[in-house]
Amino acid sequence: MRLALFDKGRLGVVDGDSVVDVTDQLAGGAAAGAAGALHQYIENTAVGPAARFDLADRPRIPLSEVTLEAPLPRPGKIVGAPVNYLDHKAEMEYTTSVADLGVFLKANSSVIGPGHDILLPYSDRRTDQEGELGVVIGRTARHVGADEALDHVFGYTCVLDITVRSGEDRSTRKSFDTFTPLGPWIVTADEIPDPDALDLRCDVGGTTRQRTSTADLIYGVRELIAYTSSVMTLHPGDVIATGTPAGVGPLSHGDRVVLEIARVGRLEVGVDGSEAIAYDGRPGRRDG
Repeated sequence: MRLALFDKGRLGVVDGDSVVDVTDQLAGGAAAGAAGALHQYIENTAVGPAARFDLADRPRIPLSEVTLEAPLPRPGKIVGAPVNYLDHKAEMEYTTSVADLGVFLKANSSVIGPGHDILLPYSDRRTDQEGELGVVIGRTARHVGADEALDHVFGYTCVLDITVRSGEDRSTRKSFDTFTPLGPWIVTADEIPDPDALDLRCDVGGTTRQRTSTADLIYGVRELIAYTSSVMTLHPGDVIATGTPAGVGPLSHGDRVVLEIARVGRLEVGVDGSEAIAYDGRPGRRDG
């Protein structure tokens, strides 16, 4: 099942090239708060039997006629896995990987949905795209073993982990507003029995920059959930960005970024640098 938010927070089941509005079948309807109706559905699924959506005899709206939004506009937390592909470790000349660095957090205010623009903050600092598989937690996970990790997954989505190449902490460089495009929907876990066998491709400006399989992850999805849950409790609606392969590169004003993951979906966003400022003009800068 593919679940999406569209047209100002409506919850829909995507079926082929159409979407079926099931908002009225969700407890509380559209009054789901800032986290969104899909987040509410995930939480309800985690604590009791999930509502089974009745699609029979319901109107179908062509996807071309709706505006898709980030399926989780305000996740509880976004957990990132740095240096989780060996080829990315080599291209960045890192001496460490996720096994040494652990995980980091991104601000949930950085999320945007399909069709929105990444806003470049600086005119003289490189800002890169990083295409990644996103794992959406469905059940509370604390000290979960790798063998049972997938039992705690609600589904999967596409994530772009946008990054400024500057000297600040990783969480700062990745938490600017618009730096976590997410979507276009969440595919439930039952449709993807093995998340460690998915082809991933990321294009920028019509040129393929990244192409890999999640089989090449250093920490696969199971191991990554197990490790992360040993550090912090994972709650329903949390998102883990599993890491990016080689091919990261600078974004420019006017670029289109397209991330495609087999069996998951296609996420496309733009890039806007019209309001970028000089790095030395940033608030809080100190000389010396």
